[in-house]
Amino acid sequence: MAGGILSCGITHALVCPLDIVKCRMQASPGLYSGVGDGFRQIKAQEGFKGFTVGWFPTLVGYSAQGFGKFGFYEIFKDVYRGVAGEKYSKKYQTVGFAFSSACAEIIADCLLCPFEALKVRMQTSDKGTFPTKTAEAYKLVNSTEGTNGFYKGLKPLWARQVPYTIVKFVAFEKIVQYFYANVFTKPKNEYGKSTQLMVTFLSGYIAGVFCAVVSHPADTMVSILNKRKGEGSTGDQIKKIYGEIGFNGLWKGLGTRIFMVGTLTCMQWVIYDSFKVACGLATTGGK
Repeated sequence: MAGGILSCGITHALVCPLDIVKCRMQASPGLYSGVGDGFRQIKAQEGFKGFTVGWFPTLVGYSAQGFGKFGFYEIFKDVYRGVAGEKYSKKYQTVGFAFSSACAEIIADCLLCPFEALKVRMQTSDKGTFPTKTAEAYKLVNSTEGTNGFYKGLKPLWARQVPYTIVKFVAFEKIVQYFYANVFTKPKNEYGKSTQLMVTFLSGYIAGVFCAVVSHPADTMVSILNKRKGEGSTGDQIKKIYGEIGFNGLWKGLGTRIFMVGTLTCMQWVIYDSFKVACGLATTGGK
């Protein structure tokens, strides 16, 4: 669980500047012509401080998510093995990866959701309309919208994160297996930790690209939904947003997110496995 906290919290905080541009491109189409233009405008209008908006809820929220995601994934994998038995847990290994990661992410997102709501509002609201300091933002949302203001994005967050996490873990485990079966063909324990971490790096980035694509429409919806003040049910708001942006609008900022999520996923696995290695454990996946 400690490895999960480090891997998710640190990586998401580090890419906060890119996340700000991505969220604004999704929530306000046409605001920036591209990522480079977004960086130029933020630097010119807000200075260096503009690239740090929302970093604290990002760090805390994704640390909490990492605690739930990686920690409960390992727990649910053990539960699945125990329930299915050795024979069937090996035969239906992919099902076990998918089940374990989905269950873990459902829990993790409950921890993340309030901080994600604050982060997106702080990063995407028009200047002067919403606080950019975490404590002030929390007080405003709590006083005007209550619990719904923090959790109205939970269902879209699940729609984004559960497929993302299933792909993240299943694809990663399968890619690692492929490397050790076809590229590094000696038994895994005969390779040094640096080689094992290189396999982790490559597998993590490839898995991250798939993660970005399958979860992007829901990510766009989360960005727009959290930017707006809640009026009506979440379902009604989603229908209204889709009516405004259409199918093509769901894919705004995909290129930026592929780069961001690929890097994030890769570094999360590297940090997580490095922590395991430091504790005397083997890296994730493979035989």
